[in-house]
Amino acid sequence: MRDGVRCGGAVRGTTAALLLALVAVGAGGCGMFGGNTREVCADSRRAVQEFVNRLNQVPANEPARWRQVTEQLAGRFDALADTAEDAALRKALKEESARLRTAAKALATGDAAPLTAALSRTPAHLGAACE
Repeated sequence: MRDGVRCGGAVRGTTAALLLALVAVGAGGCGMFGGNTREVCADSRRAVQEFVNRLNQVPANEPARWRQVTEQLAGRFDALADTAEDAALRKALKEESARLRTAAKALATGDAAPLTAALSRTPAHLGAACE
């Protein structure tokens, strides 16, 4: 698609799966650590929920808005990483942020494949840091 995001439906399905996976992770062991891990994990889940809600409102023919929403999630992950006391969680959030920023650049050209790839990895990556 020349003026839109290719594979928009696939990304929307991936974001829904991401949301469900992160909610399931949240039911796990975030409270097992000291410090602020539980709060940062909960804030990460909320950030993803907000991302999914916002992304579902963006038409496929507006790649600039897809990019903006994705960059905002990356920024939120960066901010959460800066507050995380747990080194593994901080690292996971920074890595996810970098993947999202790379995906956002591709979204500007209408290519959603990097976003789909980034989002498919996020639950396991953040989940491992939140367990």
